[in-house]
Amino acid sequence: MCVRMNNLLRYAIEQRKQYLIDQLIASGLYTKESTYLFRWTLSDLEQEYIFVKRMKK
Repeated sequence: MCVRMNNLLRYAIEQRKQYLIDQLIASGLYTKESTYLFRWTLSDLEQEYIFVKRMKK
């Protein structure tokens, strides 16, 4: 059961990271070629997303 929960958590984190990357690319400040985004941690992506969202207001 513990292994299944770990996999579920890992999947949820990867899905959230992908969503944030997609949003950052959609903002126009990053491109699909911005491969470094895929190396950022979830926390880094969350912070950048919040920054970009505030900047767009």
